[in-house]
Amino acid sequence: MRIVRFAHPAGMSFGVLDGDGQVAQIEGHPFGQISFTGQRYAAADVRLLSPILPSKVVCIGKNYADHVQEMNTGDAPKEPLIFLKPSTSVIGPGDAIRIPAGSTNVHHEVELAVVIGARGARQVTPEQAMASVFGYTIGNDVTERDMQRSDGQWTRAKGFDSFCPLGPWIETDLAGIGKDPADLEVTCTVDGELRQSGRTSQLLFGLPTLISHISQVMTLLPGDVVLTGTPSGVGPIAPGQRVECTIEGLGTLANSVAGADPASTAGSAR
Repeated sequence: MRIVRFAHPAGMSFGVLDGDGQVAQIEGHPFGQISFTGQRYAAADVRLLSPILPSKVVCIGKNYADHVQEMNTGDAPKEPLIFLKPSTSVIGPGDAIRIPAGSTNVHHEVELAVVIGARGARQVTPEQAMASVFGYTIGNDVTERDMQRSDGQWTRAKGFDSFCPLGPWIETDLAGIGKDPADLEVTCTVDGELRQSGRTSQLLFGLPTLISHISQVMTLLPGDVVLTGTPSGVGPIAPGQRVECTIEGLGTLANSVAGADPASTAGSAR
């Protein structure tokens, strides 16, 4: 099932995107038993938003060996390396990634994004972890690389408004379409040029380990998002370019790149 969050003439709602290009509106949030309102929209007539508004986005650094090597920042970590992106960094498909004023070294980072379900996750074991998963979407862990290097910690470099595109939907049943989250192709193009290409089978720490590890530190709430790491090939993006992040079974998350907006409200609609 593909869960979307969308804007329509009456406001914002969650819905289910079907194979005929129709969005069936649902009551309230998508966790638990889904109840349909009976209202349907053509996908072409609505605007897709970020499919979820998480309380937090928990990210994993250095989780592909080839990315560790290209960054030249030491050995791979012995346990998952956790950092956070604020909820205000989240934008949706089609929204603009905004380059901070004066910055010339903002990079794309395509990642498999795991969405936590209704039960949440608190101190779960790796064996219990996957029962906490609601579904999967695509994330772009946009990063200001100069700030990341100079600051020593990554909050500013990864926390700007618009630095966490998510979408285009949440797939709740990858197995049902013959896909395994442990082995999905992950790619990123900029203006059609292939920059990143990898598979989730190359993750140094797999999904059960990541969710369990994070849950020992902080409670994962329903709707929280875990970004699982990026393969090699990260590189700069600039205003006027188009970034497309594609993951097998999950579609494509496309965003334009724009300059700084002093009155930005990037996080308001998302």
